Amino acid sequence: QVELVESGGGSVQAGGSLRLSCAASGYTDSSYCMGWFRQAPGKEREGVAGIDSDGSTSYADSVKGRFTISQDNAKNTLYLQMNSLKPEDTAMYYCAAGRRDYCSGSREEYNYWGQGTQVTVSS
Repeated sequence: QVELVESGGGSVQAGGSLRLSCAASGYTDSSYCMGWFRQAPGKEREGVAGIDSDGSTSYADSVKGRFTISQDNAKNTLYLQMNSLKPEDTAMYYCAAGRRDYCSGSREEYNYWGQGTQVTVSS
């Protein structure tokens, strides 16, 4: 069973930066795509960034140029570097893993989820 544990959330002022981490364990020999999602109060969970098994990345339009997804395979850790944060980035951020090579960003493609880490950006 894959377990995902997020960390790195917190409170920052607009324009600030945070780096989220997601430590993964329990992987099998299968290929995985990884992603970051977020959910603000009263809103649907939305995809923020994804990285496929070949290292290709994708981003939501709202975070392009500000957020960077990366992974350290040796440490089984996924990262999300968030710069130039805005109040509208405030949400619970979730790490997710899908048992496939490529994910398009749909929530249904991801088999495993972390518990989330809160990010709050004040103006």
